[in-house]
Amino acid sequence: MINVWYVIAQILGVITIGFEFASYQIKDKTKYFLITGIGSFFWMAMFVAIGFATGMDTQLSLIVAATYSTVRNLAFYKIFSTNTPESKERGLNFLLVMIVIAVVAGAVTVLNAPEQVRWLHVLGLVVAIGFVIGQYLPGVHYVRIAVVFYAAVVLLTQTPINILYGDFRWNIMGIMIESAKILSVVVFYIRYSTEPKRPQLQFAKP
Repeated sequence: MINVWYVIAQILGVITIGFEFASYQIKDKTKYFLITGIGSFFWMAMFVAIGFATGMDTQLSLIVAATYSTVRNLAFYKIFSTNTPESKERGLNFLLVMIVIAVVAGAVTVLNAPEQVRWLHVLGLVVAIGFVIGQYLPGVHYVRIAVVFYAAVVLLTQTPINILYGDFRWNIMGIMIESAKILSVVVFYIRYSTEPKRPQLQFAKP
């Protein structure tokens, strides 16, 4: 019998894919933060659903990461909507707070993860912090390079390497979401390489 929560997770995943792919085609930084923030909300909901289907303990760190991502992106959207010296200072302060929260929350979830997959969650914490910093840095490249590494690690958490219990040992939708991020970056650079001097390809500096 099909687990209802697993089906719900797939529906939420389809929605997430749309937002995630679209976000890395967006050149304006404030719009990027808004779209990826909405996508992160559906991403968080998907992890909750897959946790009900396969076991919440191995999904806890992912739920925390996705919730953190939602709050961070929407807050950055608000901050970068106004390009003033004060907003730039608030953005930097918020970034530092987010890094501290990521380290503390990440350490807690790593310690609570099953011992056999703890290494994977440590790696996830490292690339997650790198991605947060990459999002804040100016230009189009840092965030896209960082998300490729981050997506690759999260992709592994959607396989039997991390899903240890339950009837479903693969989260295919989770794999598709992370693959969509990587594919979106590839598509962006294909477009960028054909028109490298277009000014709208540059993010506004924070």
